Amino acid sequence: MAEMKTYTPPKVWTQDAESGGRFASINRPVAGPTSEKDLPVGKHPFQLYSLATPNGVKVTVLFEELLAAGHTGAEYDAWIINIMEGDQFTSGFVSANPNSKIPALMDHSGDKPQRVFESASIMMHLAEKFGAFIPENPADRTEMLSWLFWQMGSAPYLGGGFGHFYAYAPEKWQYPIDRFTMEAKRQLDVLDRHLAENEWMAGSYSIADMAIWAWYGQLVLGRLYDAAEFLDVTSYRNVLRWAETIDARPAVKRGRMVNRAFGDDLSMQLRERHDASDFETRTQDKIEAAKD
Repeated sequence: MAEMKTYTPPKVWTQDAESGGRFASINRPVAGPTSEKDLPVGKHPFQLYSLATPNGVKVTVLFEELLAAGHTGAEYDAWIINIMEGDQFTSGFVSANPNSKIPALMDHSGDKPQRVFESASIMMHLAEKFGAFIPENPADRTEMLSWLFWQMGSAPYLGGGFGHFYAYAPEKWQYPIDRFTMEAKRQLDVLDRHLAENEWMAGSYSIADMAIWAWYGQLVLGRLYDAAEFLDVTSYRNVLRWAETIDARPAVKRGRMVNRAFGDDLSMQLRERHDASDFETRTQDKIEAAKD
């Protein structure tokens, strides 16, 4: 493991070079668009612009769960945003989300289009609109919101902290890996203790479960950062039980597929979703087979 070099910060920081690592080419210290390009608009009330990262999966899982529960008004078009190519910095996307992060939603179901950004905000918007996956009981609702925002506050330590330094940083440094591993394991212990006494995060299955599962559930299932063994995820038995239960839901499997453009299993990639039948006819394995 490389020894960390001592760094003396300047009085005023300037970007003199790329930061390095997998996402260096898309990191920059300013906001706003870098190119002019409108977002496409499909036929459904909801237009989602996303990618199947954990934050994107939260929303597509919710859409598929709403449709599975019979909320036909939740039909949506899902357009892929390739963050490695800078799609999030086009003028159209910045108009939908000034923070240039996926996912972004345009809701055309009202009198005028409404933009919704930040994954938890999108989930609350949809859950409240359809009266689903959000508890009616005030105590359960408050508990659910606490866990939903726990996820929003905690996941940056898992993704931007542990995931970055363990999997993506250009060099392996012990101090940040140890620091964020400790926090990732502490968070898993928080979940494990809660799920030892509760089937779901708050009362019944809710948007809190979906949001937390997209990060921590997929982590213990071995899908994030190739870190399951390193983190000893099988020791968190209650989290694993909960994660496997959610993973077995058909709507969750469909949600994982939407806007996915990576991985070896082409049958799990539905890069754009415009109709329920796309899961049967438009996955990447079928598209590639049609080219032969």
